[in-house]
Amino acid sequence: MSNDITLRDQIEDTLRTVYDPEIPCNIMELGLVYKIEMKEDNVVFITMTLTAPNCPVAGDIVNEVQQKVQDIQGVKEAHIQLTFDPAWDKDMMSDEAKLELGFM
Repeated sequence: MSNDITLRDQIEDTLRTVYDPEIPCNIMELGLVYKIEMKEDNVVFITMTLTAPNCPVAGDIVNEVQQKVQDIQGVKEAHIQLTFDPAWDKDMMSDEAKLELGFM
């Protein structure tokens, strides 16, 4: 069990290195990652969204997430599911991100 926690921490830390190119904040602080699921054999499923459905760099962000998570030692596969339900809004951001971006 402790391996799952460690691997999950590594995944979350890695996701903090992925930034939305339009907002100078990482996708975890922005609240774009809805769910991280660890399955058997360290197959990882991530459900995430974007700040806007017509985001011009959508493919780039999803590809970056998949590549970075799949490169973590111990992760067998990474599957990224993009969803817009629920739609993202700034209330999903962490307090730190809201402060940094002037929303508080």
